[in-house]
Amino acid sequence: MNINTKHFGELAVEEKDLLTFKHGLPGFEDDHTYVLLPVDEAGVYYALQSVDKAEVALIITNPYLFFADYEFHIEDAVVEEIGLNGPEDVAVYSVLTLKEPFKASTINLKAPIVVNVHNKKAKQVILKEESYKRRQLLLTEEKGGEADARP
Repeated sequence: MNINTKHFGELAVEEKDLLTFKHGLPGFEDDHTYVLLPVDEAGVYYALQSVDKAEVALIITNPYLFFADYEFHIEDAVVEEIGLNGPEDVAVYSVLTLKEPFKASTINLKAPIVVNVHNKKAKQVILKEESYKRRQLLLTEEKGGEADARP
């Protein structure tokens, strides 16, 4: 099927790659079907693109690439809703807010997107853990030094 996208124009996507959010995403409750589109060749960043609205696309990443010690409990209701049977079923993503310069960009660790990689059901959950922020700096000196080497 062909879809219109915010960042890549019109693209053909496979139905098997579509993610279903039963209740949509916070702020986008009417959009239930998305697709992950790679933004960079290394596969670090993705656009979570709504299939129905080209203007709805969130830049996301695997938070463990930046915060190896990130951990949280997935509540039983979420496990049931998206059909998780074990850790091998789970992929976790976090929404980024990109800024200029890039080193000012933030990641939302408070509301991860949990995906069942087998049945493609997904849900964004709001964590009860107080230690995680909605706007955590993506790159810090402790996380690998200068993020933006451009002059």
